[in-house]
Formats: sequence, C-alpha cells, structure tokens
Amino acid sequence: MNNLGTRYEYGGDEFVFVELAEDMNSEANFKGVAITQKLREKKLSGILDICPSNASYLIRVNPEILHPRELIEILTQIEVDITLDMEISSRAVDVPILFEDPWTHDAILKSRDRHQDPESTDIEYAAKVNGFHSKEEFIKALTDYPFLVSMIGFVPGLPFCFQMVNRDQQIEVPKYVRPRTYTPERAFGFGGAFACIYPVQGAGGYQLFGIAAAPVFDRDQKLADFKNSMVFPRQGDIFRYRSIDRDEYDQIRKEVEQGTFRYKIVDITYTPQEVMKNPKKFSERVLGRLYQ
Repeated sequence: MNNLGTRYEYGGDEFVFVELAEDMNSEANFKGVAITQKLREKKLSGILDICPSNASYLIRVNPEILHPRELIEILTQIEVDITLDMEISSRAVDVPILFEDPWTHDAILKSRDRHQDPESTDIEYAAKVNGFHSKEEFIKALTDYPFLVSMIGFVPGLPFCFQMVNRDQQIEVPKYVRPRTYTPERAFGFGGAFACIYPVQGAGGYQLFGIAAAPVFDRDQKLADFKNSMVFPRQGDIFRYRSIDRDEYDQIRKEVEQGTFRYKIVDITYTPQEVMKNPKKFSERVLGRLYQ
C-alpha cells in the first residue's frame, strides 16, 4: 500500500510497518519523528508500542481494540497533515567525549588485521579518507556541528546519530572489513554516515574515535537522568559531542560512580525546514542554548 511514496505493510495481526523512504535522508527521518510524535499525542487506545527508525517505524497494536487497517488510515492522515514547517519538541544534550582514549586505542590495536588500513589508527584513517589534513581538524569537524539522534537500536540504548550539516560536509567512513570481537562500553564510533555510542561491551564494526564519559544505558537506573528509562537517548534528541581532556573525563567518571552525574540538557523546539535550510545557523542556535 502506498501513499506519498510511503509503504504500509502488515506484520502479522499485531504490527504495522511503515517505510517512508528506501534510503536514509533527513527529510524522511524528520517526517518519521513528527508522525510518531503526533501519534503519541493522540493517546489512542490499543496502541502498545511505537518503534521509530531511521526512515521507517513499526507500531504494535491490539487488533481487538484498534484494527491495523484503521491504524493505517490514521497514519495516512497524519502524514498528509505533516509539513516541513511542523514544530518538533526535543532536547539538546552536551555529550562529553574523550578522543583517542587508551581503552578504545587498545581495542583498535588488537583488531588491525580486521581493518582497511592496519598501519593507521581509526581516527587517522577516517581523517584521511574524508580529506582532512590532521586528526585535530577532523575532530573539530565532528564537534562543530550537532548530531540528530535518528533512531535507537541494534542493542539497547545505542543512538544512531546523523550530523546536521549540508550534504557536501557529511562525514562518511566505511566500517571495518571484519567486525571486532571486542568493543569497550561507551566507545564512540562511526560507520557510514552515522556516529554512535556503544552502550555495553561487545562486538562491533564501527571505526572507534574515543569514549563517552557518561553512560547512555543504565540498567539499574541509578542516575537521575535514567529515572524514567534505563535508556537515555531519544529519537529526535540533538547531541553535541564535545571534546574533553583526561581530567574532565576522570571527574565525570567519579560523578557517575557516586550517582551524582547529570547530563547538561536544554529543551528545544525546531522545524525540519529550519534545519535543512541553514544547518550552520541552526547549529549556532543549539550551541548558544546549551552553553549560554
């Protein structure tokens, strides 16, 4: 079933799958954020779960209360009403990153036989293939503009993040030739056009640039930012990855262990049109709000 280029599919008796685009693009992601946000606001009886993705989303429904066919009619109308000047309510978040830390560096050294360029580190390789003259210049490009959390998934709490820049500024890095068997918890990685933070220790194939000082997943919900969910990131969040030194990293780790750490967060509203028209101006607004 198609509407405005959108594909609607049934998933058994309880699921409706909606594909907004075949490729990942900002417009499709913004549309998905807006549609699922509007659906939540309706608080319809029978909807059990809403699972948004990069360019699609999945709805679980109780068919005895709300038939999937009726849900598709509702979703279709929401999409018709959505425009690029729609307002999205979100959070801007300061996310401290220690670049070239010893823990991810150790994981990198143990995995060079799985990498495209065994003679360089991941960040050196990424800087080179993106045309930067130095690691420092590359890190600046990563931290100058914020990232949109386009989806949560793969493992619990992992944020897929798409940088809010013009297409010609988009950083892209291939994944490892063969995945690593070990990636440290909170490793800051990059694959394709997506940045991510690994919420737990495990395997992985993204290039590793550093490590986040604070968790994005807290199973025991000890920190105040995890009071309502063991997963911190939300689709539609705007993450500003900020480069920090080892002293600040150690201080944040101490606060995390003591249970006193809080992310720096400001509520923000924006329109997709605003972001797509002038990413630089939008970035300046986000950074101004976060660090005023």
